[in-house]
Amino acid sequence: MSLRRQPLVGILLYDDVEVLDFAGPYEVLSATLDDARVPYCRVVTLGSRHEVRARGGLRVNVDHLLADAPALDALVVPGGPGADDPTEEQARHLLPFLRARAAATPLIASVCTGAFLLGRAGLLAGGRATTHTDALPAFRREFPDVAVVAEKVVDEGSVLTAMGVSSGIDLALHLLRRWFGEEARARGARDLDGPWR
Repeated sequence: MSLRRQPLVGILLYDDVEVLDFAGPYEVLSATLDDARVPYCRVVTLGSRHEVRARGGLRVNVDHLLADAPALDALVVPGGPGADDPTEEQARHLLPFLRARAAATPLIASVCTGAFLLGRAGLLAGGRATTHTDALPAFRREFPDVAVVAEKVVDEGSVLTAMGVSSGIDLALHLLRRWFGEEARARGARDLDGPWR
């Protein structure tokens, strides 16, 4: 998918979400600017209630409740302890939302153990996917119909998965390249001033 406009990216938040899993992609996608100093993407946060408590106790107010979420060009599902094992929030809110949005959202991606949520929603069956290195054995056991691979970013077209906690940054840079080309990715990597160059 190549875009000429600002895609709207939603990031799904829930209790015990890993902070870097959502903050890394949020930073890259919302802060990388084009020649006109305009962000390449617009980013919003989504949740089943107005405030979520991330891993470590960080409280975050979401932009939209799931019931009122706008149409999205992409949906990013971060990982964390709240994704690793099934929870009531997953069963009642997150998985139904993912299933409902799957057909209408051109791209759905996970970061780290967010892949467990995509798998439980039935979005990974028959494809390739990855998750945190330490969670790969458990992921293989829970999803035997998924070809589990140890790669930083696995791009299956409309579904992407990224491997570890900091891989949300790699995922976001991958999306900038996919949507806007290598120059956009280079701008995002340059702003990070880290190993992503």
